[in-house]
Amino acid sequence: MIRRIGIFIAILGLLVGIGGKPFQASAEEELTLLNVSYDPTRELYKDLNAHFIPLYEKQTGTKLKIDQSHGGSSSQARAIIDGLDADVVTIASIIDTDAIRSKGLIKDGWVEELPNRSLPYTSTLVFIVRKDNPKGIKDWSDLIKPGIEVITPNPKTSGNGYLTFFAAWGSVVLRGGSEQDAVDYVTNLYQHVPVLDSGARGATTTFVQKKIGDVNVAWENEANLQVQQSKGELEIVYPQISLLAEPHVTLVDSNVDRKGTRDAAQAYLEFLYSDEGQEIIAKHYYRPGNQQILEKYRDRFPDIKLFNITEIAENFQAAHKRFITDGGVFDTIYQTKKKGS
Repeated sequence: MIRRIGIFIAILGLLVGIGGKPFQASAEEELTLLNVSYDPTRELYKDLNAHFIPLYEKQTGTKLKIDQSHGGSSSQARAIIDGLDADVVTIASIIDTDAIRSKGLIKDGWVEELPNRSLPYTSTLVFIVRKDNPKGIKDWSDLIKPGIEVITPNPKTSGNGYLTFFAAWGSVVLRGGSEQDAVDYVTNLYQHVPVLDSGARGATTTFVQKKIGDVNVAWENEANLQVQQSKGELEIVYPQISLLAEPHVTLVDSNVDRKGTRDAAQAYLEFLYSDEGQEIIAKHYYRPGNQQILEKYRDRFPDIKLFNITEIAENFQAAHKRFITDGGVFDTIYQTKKKGS
């Protein structure tokens, strides 16, 4: 019996790492994380992963593989709820992340688990136009001029889509317009949208490759990427005002605890806040939370008025409930478009 207990203790010692934490993977094994994100972050996280993986192996001796999943923000949230085995979620809006929390997959209070309310970076919505801006698009009011076609994804499925709706609404009421003026504006705006793609990258494909539309309302980083790849065929226009977008990041607690990947996933998200991570973020045209690094890359981020969601609603959840959920303002105005088309 004593010999059996000794063997058990020896085996337990192999299964427990330093500090009494469960051992995750030996140096010969490979630990895999899944980062479920929104459409236009492919290039950002590919770059971040390339820098983090060797760093993590050097520090822990564990070989790491990070898989990426990208799509419309709301669609990605539903996929996680339906069983997609995400270790971390880095989707576009707190609305979608909180939907995952509401199903018990993420712990309450997750927003305060990482610095800056779990926001390693922020972003905004800008305009991509054709070479030389032939339609003279400069601000939100220009999007509803006769003959203008606007490309923006579906607010029901895309973070880009519903953040664009919020930005469009705010562009009216925060410059002195009434709520009826805002209703009239967004109604008119979606009359100018020929197709609603499910996500941001799909909308970019419609605009860039299919050459549909005169302007694409896009994430700031997506706009810069597409302009760089267009060889002079596209340009960016910054409107006078736009929404401060807040793509939070967090662990999917139920998954990392079941898979034994919490330590690696936590280190991965913490890397986003490191100086190296923040530099990579800035280089991909996301606005880093580190103000010193933001100032270092200030020439990449024109100084426009960015308004907070609390200037048009109590919070993102309240805005989404009023404007985007079934029976909200978007449904009302889009039904109007369908009847008129």
